[in-house]
Amino acid sequence: MSSKRIVSATINGDAVEFLCEPRQSLLEALRDILDMTGAKEGCSNGNCGACTVILDGRPVVSCLVLAVEAEGAEIRTIEGVACGSHLDEVQSAFLEGAALQCGICTPGLIMQTEALLESNPHPTEDEIRIFLAGNLCRCTGYDKIVRAVQDAAERKAAATS
Repeated sequence: MSSKRIVSATINGDAVEFLCEPRQSLLEALRDILDMTGAKEGCSNGNCGACTVILDGRPVVSCLVLAVEAEGAEIRTIEGVACGSHLDEVQSAFLEGAALQCGICTPGLIMQTEALLESNPHPTEDEIRIFLAGNLCRCTGYDKIVRAVQDAAERKAAATS
C-alpha cells in the first residue's frame, strides 16, 4: 500500500498544495482533488488530447502525467485562460466561429492553441493542423477549429500591437 504525497505547484498563477496517491494522474488530481473539472477525461491513454494542460510552458496530456511529477511545476489549465468573465481571444474565436459542439475536446483544443500561439504567433494552416493533430474532435470537423485558431492568432496580434 502506498502512502499519499504532498505536491506543491503553481496552478493558474496560484500556489497550491494537494495530497495525492503516487499512482494518480495529474488529470485525476485536477478534477477529483482540486475540483478543476475543465480538463476532460476522453480516453485515459493520451490519444485524444481532451485533458491537455500547459505544464512548464509545454502542452501535455494530463492523463499521462503523474500528479507527483507536477511538484514545483507551473501549470495552466482551461480555468486560467479567461480573465474573470472576459473570454480570452482563443476562447472568443472558438465560440464565435462555432468551433465547438459537445465540449469534450474544447478545453484541450483551446490549451493546445494557447501553446501554439505562444510559440508561433502567426502559424500557417498546415502548422495549425499539425500542431492540433493530437487533439481529436468527433463533432465539429476540423475546418471550423482551424479557422478559429487563425482568427485567434489575428486577435492576439491585434491586441499586442
